[in-house]
Amino acid sequence: MSLPRSAQVAVFLGPGKPFEFRSVPIPEPRGGEVLVALSLATICGSDLHTIEGRRNETTPCVLGHEAVGEVVALGDGRDPALLGRRVTWTLADHCGCCPPCREWGLPQKCESLFKYGHAPLDSGSGLNGCYASHLLLREGTTVIPLPGNVTDAMAAPANCALATMIAATEPLAGGGRQVLVQGAGLLGLYGCALLRESGWGRVLVADPNPARLALVAAFGGEPVGIDDVAALRPGTMDVVIEAAGHASVVSEGIRLLRAGGHYGFVGMVHPDSRLDLTGETVIRKCLTLRGTHNYAPWHLRSAVAFLSDRAGRYPWASLVSPPFPLAGLEDAIGLARSGRWPRVAVAPRGTVGETVSES
Repeated sequence: MSLPRSAQVAVFLGPGKPFEFRSVPIPEPRGGEVLVALSLATICGSDLHTIEGRRNETTPCVLGHEAVGEVVALGDGRDPALLGRRVTWTLADHCGCCPPCREWGLPQKCESLFKYGHAPLDSGSGLNGCYASHLLLREGTTVIPLPGNVTDAMAAPANCALATMIAATEPLAGGGRQVLVQGAGLLGLYGCALLRESGWGRVLVADPNPARLALVAAFGGEPVGIDDVAALRPGTMDVVIEAAGHASVVSEGIRLLRAGGHYGFVGMVHPDSRLDLTGETVIRKCLTLRGTHNYAPWHLRSAVAFLSDRAGRYPWASLVSPPFPLAGLEDAIGLARSGRWPRVAVAPRGTVGETVSES
């Protein structure tokens, strides 16, 4: 397969600065590297935090970590059967040898972790993020072929939001009486479906945005407005999951937990997340607090299987906008800020209105 000499990338220079479009040379993959031609990327909330200055990244860099693409070249350390396949991949590369990888079951906390969409442009090949035509995956990145019934739009956010929520809900398998999910963004909607499928009796989902709440029932949950949450009796929830990204919701969630309840932190991956919470409350209520950041490769495999097994059960197409071209990234970010779609898509090698490959 003949490769282009260069990739087109959208370079982030810092908050308040326009993206700069550049050409970056495409290297031949070596060892366990994999070159992917990106078909579709989606704009994660964490990228918005970075773009708006709530999170810091070393610049210049190429953002974007949620994506799907086609394998167009391989190093000699990878299975040749991957060539030409439509794939997703773990959003981080890990060594497989350090204590987090081998002993703790937390490869996402690898001592030599590399995360796509977070590295400076001068790190390695420079093809480090998904707001680009191509991405060079490193040797310790798990690459997963996609089934034909999992569309690009379904798959693109799976290697962040869905896999993360699978990791967050893993201890809750087997179900229970009732759970409250705080936030009806993509994390919350995925969590809603996962919890219902795992046997939870009632899954309530709270959000101040009526448009987001309108999607909740289709994913197996009961929409709850903010005023209705305030009226809920204290101690009535077995589990509360924070998927809102706002520290202000935590005290309400703790109030609603029964003694011995479980509070899961998932959405607040930014510094503006200081809690109004006392140790006495946690101790007296015998609460379990659990944070989930990213996931392990097996969670992404489960995410792909979940999408494939339930391809016709949920309205996946309602979660991702029609794609913008890479040159329209600024417009795509503007739409993402509006909250009209759980995810806004960018087709790095296409144009607005084109049909994204679902083969």
